[in-house]
Amino acid sequence: MLSLNLPVCELKISQRDGKNTVFDRIRRRYVALTPEEWVRQHFVHFLIDHKGYPASLMGNEILLHLNGTRKRCDTVLYNRDLSARMIVEYKAPHIEITQAVFDQICRYNSVLRVEYLVVSNGLQHYCCRMDYDSQNYSFLPDVPEYALL
Repeated sequence: MLSLNLPVCELKISQRDGKNTVFDRIRRRYVALTPEEWVRQHFVHFLIDHKGYPASLMGNEILLHLNGTRKRCDTVLYNRDLSARMIVEYKAPHIEITQAVFDQICRYNSVLRVEYLVVSNGLQHYCCRMDYDSQNYSFLPDVPEYALL
């Protein structure tokens, strides 16, 4: 798999039915190792191991209902009261981060109303903080440490 703009991490990779799988430490099971999953696993390790995010407050592939359809958020960080705090959307490294990607995460946020939105293809990462009072948002220079949220 492609080298990413994220810290190197040890992933548990195996083969199941002739296909590569990777152990997801959030879901605690092996999942298909796609390019997008490669990014997700590296980014989750980055959040937990380098930014201090508690794995117990994170969920992968979180189902939500949007305009009568079922959608899945790639990763959601929760507050201790289990309200959503951050949505992270991943794309495969060869997928460019475009306005359409931001539109997608904003649609998810219309349901969850989180404080932080993050988009990454493993090479480029964008994080913005929502300000609902002023109906504005601001891009941050980096994903904040958990202790600073």
